[in-house]
Amino acid sequence: MTTTRRTTGTTRGSVRLTATAVVAALGITALAGCGSSDTSSSGSGGTKGAGPKTVTLVSHDSFNASDAVLKEFTEETGYTVKVLKSGDAGVALNQEILTKGSPRGDVFFGVDNTLLSRALDSGLFTPYEAKGIDRVAAAARLDAGHRVTPVDTGDVCVNYDKKYFADKKLAPPQTFDDLAKPAYKNLLVTENAATSSPGLGFLLGTVAAYGEKGYQDYWKKLKDNGVKVVDGWEQAYNDEFSGSAGGRKAKADRPLVVSYASSPPVEVLYAKPQPAEAPTGVATGTCFRQIEFAGLLNGAKNEAGGKALLDFLIGKRFQEDMPLNMFVNPVVPEAKLPDLFTKFGTTVEKPTTVAPDLIAKNREQWVQSWSSLVVK
Repeated sequence: MTTTRRTTGTTRGSVRLTATAVVAALGITALAGCGSSDTSSSGSGGTKGAGPKTVTLVSHDSFNASDAVLKEFTEETGYTVKVLKSGDAGVALNQEILTKGSPRGDVFFGVDNTLLSRALDSGLFTPYEAKGIDRVAAAARLDAGHRVTPVDTGDVCVNYDKKYFADKKLAPPQTFDDLAKPAYKNLLVTENAATSSPGLGFLLGTVAAYGEKGYQDYWKKLKDNGVKVVDGWEQAYNDEFSGSAGGRKAKADRPLVVSYASSPPVEVLYAKPQPAEAPTGVATGTCFRQIEFAGLLNGAKNEAGGKALLDFLIGKRFQEDMPLNMFVNPVVPEAKLPDLFTKFGTTVEKPTTVAPDLIAKNREQWVQSWSSLVVK
C-alpha cells in the first residue's frame, strides 16, 4: 500500500503536490537509495501528563494524513505527530532493523504481509493490543501476539490503458493466463520483485496462482511474451505505462502495468477536467492482497504516545481519511469509502494471498529464482 498504494508523488506530505507527483504516490516506490522528510501536525493541544510532547512515526514515503486529522489527534491526546519518512518500505524496514533497540522513532508504519516475518523475527516491536482492534477485519489480523496492528489493505493488480485496447479493438487481459497470450506480447511492464513492493506482490500472486512448481514456468512464458522489468513503481507507472498522466506525457508505449486496484480513482481525481470515467482499468484476475501494519518500536522513547497513535490509526476518523490521502482501503469495516472510490474504484472479490509463514520460509528463494529467470 504498498503501498505511495496513491496527493500524485513518491512522498505524500501535508502539502498538495502536482498531479504527476500524486500519481507517483500510488505505489510503494523502490529506489536504489533512500531519503527522509519530516512533517508535524499543527495541533495546539497540550500534553496530558508528564513525558515527551512529540510522538515520532517512522514510515516509508507513502504515509500521508490530512492536517485536520493530525490536529484532532493532538487535541485528543496532547501529542504532536512527527513523521520521519525513510524511502521505500523495504529500505525503511531495514533501517529500523539496523537500529533495533535504539529506534529513530516510537511507531513504525508500512511493513506489509510480504515483509512481516522479517520484522517480527527481528524483535523490532513491543507487543501492544490497540484499543478497537476487535473492530478490525479478522482477515487482516495476522499477528496474534499484537506486535503489529493492521492499518490498511490494498491490492496489487495489473492496470490497463482503456484507450489503447479500444483503439486496437482488443479485449484487455483479465487473468494471469491472459498476460502470457500472444495478443499481449510486449505490452506488460512490471517492477523488479527484488527491489519493489508491488513487484514482489505480483510475483507472490503468481506463486499463489500456479504453485511453487508452476510459477517458474509461468514467468518463462511471460519473458517469452516480452514482459519488461524496471526497478520500481514510479518508473513503471509514470514513465512506461501509456494509461497514466505521466506516461502520456512521456509518450510511453506499454498499455499494461503492475500497479494497484486503487490507481484508476487517482487518474480521475487529479485530472483537469475530471473525466466521466477512469482512463485505466484493473485486471481483477491478477490481484494480490497487501496488508500494511504499524507497530510500537522496541525502545521507543515515548511509549505512551506510540500506543495512543496506534489506537488512533485504527479509529474511524483516521480510517476514513486514508483513502484519498494514501489510496488504500480501511481495515475497519464501519469506515466509509469516499464516493470517488466507490464510483471509479474496483472491488477485488477474490485476490490471491500467500500465508505469511510460507512467505517467510520461501521469499528469498522465490525472488532469487525469479531473478535468475527474468532479469539475468
